Amino acid sequence: MISKIDKNKVRLKRHARVRTKLSGTTEKPRLNVYRSNKHIYAQIIDDVNGQTLAQASSKDKDIANESSSKVDLSTKVGEAIAKKATDKGIKEIVFDRGGYLYHGRVKALAEAARESGLEF
Repeated sequence: MISKIDKNKVRLKRHARVRTKLSGTTEKPRLNVYRSNKHIYAQIIDDVNGQTLAQASSKDKDIANESSSKVDLSTKVGEAIAKKATDKGIKEIVFDRGGYLYHGRVKALAEAARESGLEF
């Protein structure tokens, strides 16, 4: 019998492979994206010190109150994380798509963060 492929297991392997080459520093932290079926989460992480510098998600009160499509929520999360990062003086980041394809919600978040002032 043919067994079903565990997509999350494949994604985690892909993420681990990318993370060996990708790391956030104090000068250029990492923007990590996690996407679930309902929500999307973004964190700006300094891997050297092991600190989360800023975070935003579609569960945040100012974002979650608006009922719209998941792509629109991702765009708002991208704008929110960019605003929080620029408030802390972060302009350049390394984008970590978390093993997901650069398409749809992940792409919407990244492009909104770029348009809001982050460089990557």
